[in-house]
Amino acid sequence: MNLLLWSGEVTEEMLPVCEQLKGLGYDSVELPMFNLDLDYAKIGKHLDELGLGRTAVTIRGEEDNPISPDAAVRAKGVELNKKTLDCCAAAGIEILVGPYHSAIGLFSGAGPTDDEWKWGVESMRATAEYAETVGVKLGIEALNRFECYLLNCHGDSARFAREVDHPSCGIMYDTFHSNIEEKSVTEAVLAGGDKLFHIHISENDRSTPGKGGVNWKENFDAIAKSGYDGYLTIEAFGLALPEIAAATKIWRKMFTDELTLAKEGLEFMKAEIAARKA
Repeated sequence: MNLLLWSGEVTEEMLPVCEQLKGLGYDSVELPMFNLDLDYAKIGKHLDELGLGRTAVTIRGEEDNPISPDAAVRAKGVELNKKTLDCCAAAGIEILVGPYHSAIGLFSGAGPTDDEWKWGVESMRATAEYAETVGVKLGIEALNRFECYLLNCHGDSARFAREVDHPSCGIMYDTFHSNIEEKSVTEAVLAGGDKLFHIHISENDRSTPGKGGVNWKENFDAIAKSGYDGYLTIEAFGLALPEIAAATKIWRKMFTDELTLAKEGLEFMKAEIAARKA
């Protein structure tokens, strides 16, 4: 379960929620990794005690854009990616996912140039080389066209990861972005191949998975066909935090409460997986 549904940063105040999620049957939580000055080693110890695995998500912005024409800005992006990986290692995080390949919400009015693609690959290769030294894998996330322009389809992110050409660098698949951008869900899931490191389960309106318009049958059929055996992480957003609501463009309440969403979402995922193992 992605903890962004509750908070933009994970401190000890979030531990009761983590305990409740463990009680519901969750195997792992996904930590927002935006504030790099928290005591992640302490958080990791508490999550170890709860028996929860963990992944993390982060982003890059205009001032640290890894595909900027300014080499100093690109270098800052790599530097912050590395610092984020240090925090991940301290917290015992297995995979860092998200659109840290380029600045979120920044547009040029066109698709990526050859230079921007090259700079992105170079920046990510430096990030991947460092990720290997701290024992964390990278799951690069393609976002829909309204959020970024470097990687919009999962075939794009798979090609990008293969050009980075490092064992620590893979991709993640996201059902929300796929629902907007992909012509074939099956091809999108299978595009990653052995580079598919992580999956986000997210409804078309960002609320409870299974209660919206995503083509779940094709998604779970494709996931089963792919042989993927990692975490399926629910990514949902609500109104709990104004800054998160603003960033994710959530203006209305679309579920009863956060724990009900978590409970119903987990039940939905387990039922879909069980149906394909029967």
